[in-house]
Amino acid sequence: MERAGVRSTVLAAEDKIGDLLLERIVAEIPAYRALDARQLAEVRAIALWLLRRVLDLWVDRAELSEDDLLRVRGIGAARAADGRPLPSVLRAYRVAANTAIDQIVELVEPALTVADTIAFARLWLSSFDQLSEAIYEGYSVSAERLTVDRARAVREFLDDLLAGRQAHPGAAADRSRALDVVLPNPACLLVAERDGAPPAAELGAALGAGPLVTVHGNRVVLLLPVRNEDTIRAVLTELRGRGCAIRPPRPDTLVDAYRLATLALDLAPPDAYEGGPLLGESDGYALAVLAGRPPAAPGLVARRLLGALLDPGQEHVREGLEAFLAAGSATTAAVRVGLHPQSLRYRLRRVRELTGRDPRRSWDRFVLDLGARIAATSRSTEE
Repeated sequence: MERAGVRSTVLAAEDKIGDLLLERIVAEIPAYRALDARQLAEVRAIALWLLRRVLDLWVDRAELSEDDLLRVRGIGAARAADGRPLPSVLRAYRVAANTAIDQIVELVEPALTVADTIAFARLWLSSFDQLSEAIYEGYSVSAERLTVDRARAVREFLDDLLAGRQAHPGAAADRSRALDVVLPNPACLLVAERDGAPPAAELGAALGAGPLVTVHGNRVVLLLPVRNEDTIRAVLTELRGRGCAIRPPRPDTLVDAYRLATLALDLAPPDAYEGGPLLGESDGYALAVLAGRPPAAPGLVARRLLGALLDPGQEHVREGLEAFLAAGSATTAAVRVGLHPQSLRYRLRRVRELTGRDPRRSWDRFVLDLGARIAATSRSTEE
């Protein structure tokens, strides 16, 4: 059988071979047992790429190109950033190589001449030596850079999370372990600005933000453990700054939280800061709706804007709020719904307690009104 025919036979079984390669790597290398499904899929894809590449070189009687080695150096650098031990990475390639050779021999041994078998073995051995050197080089350079300039590496890590790169929880955990930095959980993403230079150092020190701080233009971005919003508000007031704080549930949602916070700061009118210099997630949702870019379905938007007001048992509070929003005063609203004015004022106090918004302030009133209208529309649609 021609070498090209051998290659076709092997590649026809590549799915089975890929599964077996991954199975052997996980079984023999403890560090790979902790990887999640996405990371394991990446390991499988790299192993199959190597299999295809060696087969192509064997058929074409060629050698690994500089582009091949550049790609492998990049893989080595990524494994250093992930914190995966170098001996385990090199061993994974050895396990993959041995398993692939066994499978190829099993599939096509009768079709291989002695010369072809020797040529394939020599090619695989020489390729493995080159690959090992490339992995080692990429890993070492990346690890050295991470060690020498850790502050920069941590900043780049946060920048990647904000852009949606390496944001999968497994990849983020690997990289944070390699950098010896803890991703806060639960976390608060704070994007802040002020006239002049962004208050990066001052904010970080005042809030105990740790190393997860970066600067984008005239804004500083901090990922920190959840703080009492009054504390953040007080620090921003002292620094004469303003900001927006979002609580992302996972590393892979940081990109959405960052977009929402920056949109809020871009579009917030002056009266949005009547209650202080700190905006929240509901402000971002309201401004996204205003901009024609609702970040979620109507029901979820309403929930973000009204919060606990939509909980069962709060219907009477919502009724009082809606009456106030329509009438513009507690007295007039009370008459419309047949309540004593004091009873309606009590319901408005409950609105403040449940949402943190004061219906007497123009911006808060707007957000509550928008939420109430979206909730009503969502209910009517469901019905």
